[in-house]
Amino acid sequence: QVQLVESGGGLVQAGGSLTLSCEASRRTLSSSGIAWFRRPPGKEREFVAAIRWSSGSANYADSVKGRFTISRDNAENTVTLQMNNLQPEDTAVYYCAASRSSWYLGSRPHEYNGWGQGTQVMVSS
Repeated sequence: QVQLVESGGGLVQAGGSLTLSCEASRRTLSSSGIAWFRRPPGKEREFVAAIRWSSGSANYADSVKGRFTISRDNAENTVTLQMNNLQPEDTAVYYCAASRSSWYLGSRPHEYNGWGQGTQVMVSS
């Protein structure tokens, strides 16, 4: 069973930074793309970024390019989302998930499974 666990959310002022972590088994990490999605208040879930564990290849939503960085930590079996220059519009519940196909790094939620409970990020203006 694919299961991922998010951590690291919190409250930060605009312009600040937060780091989110997504923990999963090594088997899941090595056979999947790992993505971060977010659900802003009152809105649909949206793609943030994804990374392929084996190669480090990454894909980002236009809204976060240049501000967010997704990376892998081999020692901790985690995928990290470093978020810099956070803005109020980044406020959301952030989720990580594993792609059903190892090659997929796209934005379609139904291509992913193992969704965690999410971690709340709040950015004050």
